[in-house]
Amino acid sequence: MGTKNKKIKRIDLLDIPDSEKAKVIRELKQSLRQTIIEAKLWSAFLQCENVTINGQPVLSSDDSLNGFLMSRTG
Repeated sequence: MGTKNKKIKRIDLLDIPDSEKAKVIRELKQSLRQTIIEAKLWSAFLQCENVTINGQPVLSSDDSLNGFLMSRTG
């Protein structure tokens, strides 16, 4: 998995209203949950010898991963 060069938006939590703080913290929590779920999913894939989706093998212990695309929406 490659890393993307993202511009980091820095926010001073002391300077924003409480409602905005809650929104920022909620978004950060959701992002962290999503990252953890994806890491667990990939970990599970790596522990499997064969992965089949819709009857098509996409991962085998003998071959590399092929025919599988995962994108994050949101």
